Amino acid sequence: MSGVDGYNRREEVVQLAKGNERRHVVSNPKGGWDVKKPGSSRASAHAVTQQEAVTRARDIVKNQGGGEVRIHGRDGKIRDSDTIAPGNDPNPPRDKR
Repeated sequence: MSGVDGYNRREEVVQLAKGNERRHVVSNPKGGWDVKKPGSSRASAHAVTQQEAVTRARDIVKNQGGGEVRIHGRDGKIRDSDTIAPGNDPNPPRDKR
């Protein structure tokens, strides 16, 4: 199976449990950077700079319960990966000690 825009990497498309969201920041051939979910043909977000796309990807993953953000270079190879802790816990702890 083809990977996310421009890199050929085999990745199983599985239903991920909450806390295991993934997003890839990849170069858009028409300019700028896209935030894409593995297995999706459309971008979750588009940004002019890679840093803006990374920030948006981190926000998306955090809001989905945490997971991984994979950052690709212009050559399509993964150059960095970031683990994001869960955010917006729907059941926060009651004990405020």
